[in-house]
Amino acid sequence: MTICPCCGFRFEGDLRQGCEGCGARSVGDPLPKPERELPAYGRSLLLTIMGLAMVVGLLIQTVFALVKRGSWSFGFWDVVAAAETASWRLKWVAVPVAFIVLWGGRRLYGTMLLTPSRFVGMKIARRGLLASAVVSVLIATLIVITVPDRLRQRQMSIDAGINARAYTLIRAQLEYQRLHGAIPADVRDLSTLPDADGSIAAALNDVEPGAYQPRADIAVLPTEKGRRLPGAVIRNASVSTASADEPAAGLSFTNYDLRLPGPDKLLRTDDDLLIRDGVIYKASEVKDAPLPVRAQARPGRR
Repeated sequence: MTICPCCGFRFEGDLRQGCEGCGARSVGDPLPKPERELPAYGRSLLLTIMGLAMVVGLLIQTVFALVKRGSWSFGFWDVVAAAETASWRLKWVAVPVAFIVLWGGRRLYGTMLLTPSRFVGMKIARRGLLASAVVSVLIATLIVITVPDRLRQRQMSIDAGINARAYTLIRAQLEYQRLHGAIPADVRDLSTLPDADGSIAAALNDVEPGAYQPRADIAVLPTEKGRRLPGAVIRNASVSTASADEPAAGLSFTNYDLRLPGPDKLLRTDDDLLIRDGVIYKASEVKDAPLPVRAQARPGRR
């Protein structure tokens, strides 16, 4: 196989007879090969640098993770935890870089194996490629190990956001009870409280009125001077001219149930949160938790 130096055409034959592509002819005999050819070291050096860079990069990120954790302990599990953090931080960079390094390095090393006599540092190149492969596998393994923990942390952050809303409503209930001596008959009454940072308004946003169910386990009637007959007290507590969804006159609510949607953002499901008298429960854990109904708008309210 002869390659024409003028046009690059490949053909079987001799240039002294002319190129089959462009017709160029050689003007003399080809130069003799040198007695000694120096082996190339560029490819070996490149493979070594790639492997060393990946090792040093992972070590530096691991040290940074140890420093950020505030732990100067170099125990095995401390280093493993720091390496997991470093690998997770490098996931968007290390994964594509590792793929490019392994794919390119393998092809580069394959060309060196074709004519090993032309290259120097074959052993170093092989070690550099092996280091790149080991670091890539190590980073991938550490990322896979941290996935369950990352999912748990994400779930914890979601639960913390929902619980923060619940605690804000509990705080508002206590504040309302401190000011008025009883819990509100309607959850929207909490919006009348002082709310400098807007946290109560944000917590009340999208809360269905039917999800709030006050209870009067103990009827607190206003005290009056003089002795009254028990029958009169019973009549006052039982007879009322108010509408069905209005509290009876002199009746104070002391207990309540408030149901909030869970992570699925849907009410009336098993992952709902139930606030019962200031204590947070999972709705699925409370067997007698009533399902809220969609209450109609009360007259006189907007």
